[in-house]
Amino acid sequence: MNNKRISKDMLDRRSFVRSGLLAGGAAMSVGLLADAKPAQARERGRLTQGDEAILRFLAAAELIEADLWIQYAELGGIGDNQPVEINPNQPMNNYQIALSNLDGDGPQYITSNTLDEVSHANFLNAYLESRGGRSVDFSEFTTLPGSTADGSSRTKRLTNLMKLNVDTSWFVRYRSATNPDLGATFPQAITLNNVTAIPRNNADFNGTTNGNFPGNNHIQAIANVAAFHFGMIEQGGTSLYAAMSKKVTDPEVLDVTLAIGGDEIAHFLEWVDFAGNGVQQPVAPFTDAISGLTFPDFFNNPPLQPPSLVQPSLIFPVPCEFIDSNLPRVSVIRPITDKFAGATAAAQSLIASGLFIGQSRRFINTLLGMAAEADAAVRFAL
Repeated sequence: MNNKRISKDMLDRRSFVRSGLLAGGAAMSVGLLADAKPAQARERGRLTQGDEAILRFLAAAELIEADLWIQYAELGGIGDNQPVEINPNQPMNNYQIALSNLDGDGPQYITSNTLDEVSHANFLNAYLESRGGRSVDFSEFTTLPGSTADGSSRTKRLTNLMKLNVDTSWFVRYRSATNPDLGATFPQAITLNNVTAIPRNNADFNGTTNGNFPGNNHIQAIANVAAFHFGMIEQGGTSLYAAMSKKVTDPEVLDVTLAIGGDEIAHFLEWVDFAGNGVQQPVAPFTDAISGLTFPDFFNNPPLQPPSLVQPSLIFPVPCEFIDSNLPRVSVIRPITDKFAGATAAAQSLIASGLFIGQSRRFINTLLGMAAEADAAVRFAL
């Protein structure tokens, strides 16, 4: 892990706003994503009702992801790849430094993940329209205040990253030989309730230095929360696309769900490694005196037994039971059933995480209604 390489643009937050992702602003606000020009309609026939419902919920999920990732990118991303040495004496964004402590390329990964989610949202809405379907527009719900820290565009948001309950059980699940689809449950790897994953204001850039790495304990704790939230979001998307793909009727729609779902898997794999770096040396152990959050070294002080359930270096899915517990164990995405990975399960998980604290009841009802329609879809023979 190279903790001394970082993008030159991290020295100037305005350069990221000019870089293209946010140049039309956070100009590319979530509401405007749904207004992207549709691809030229082709004579491929209209979507089935079920396929349209599936694509609409996936578009909604991607709009939500785009909104939260744009917030991460504004404060923790980069504008280009020109590396420079980190100099703690320069006026740098300590959040970016803290993320780089987890992986020297972390800010670049955040920017890339953001661009991917924006592209997913744009494509799904355009594809829906190209097949005679209804695109998704959440612009009326972009009402939440975001961070006021330097780097934030301070535009209204769809999601709230500052009062999260981060479900970290995914960290244990993918290191376990059991499967939630067959009834297994998993404890939290670390408890993260009512926490912020981004600096809320400039005061959050400050704190005390622990001596192990550039930065301070307070902003490092915020970056560590973000790391586990990255994994939570992307593993949820991985399971969601797998669950929805089983319901698709049109082969071309299946192309869409399998291809975008594969990209979600690529995202998840990176954040598994990223989160693990926050709970091992040289970053951990440490305690943030301001928030009270403690991140132990999982190698030397594992919170669960056996230690392999939280071993940071296990970044690939451990073989687990699948389909039938009598069959050989196999490395798979899990869960993939409607009960745990379907649209309603995904929506309920996001709601429970606090991502929509401050949102209107109308938005919650709209999201749950779309989820129910997607879950009701069934595959038909064409």
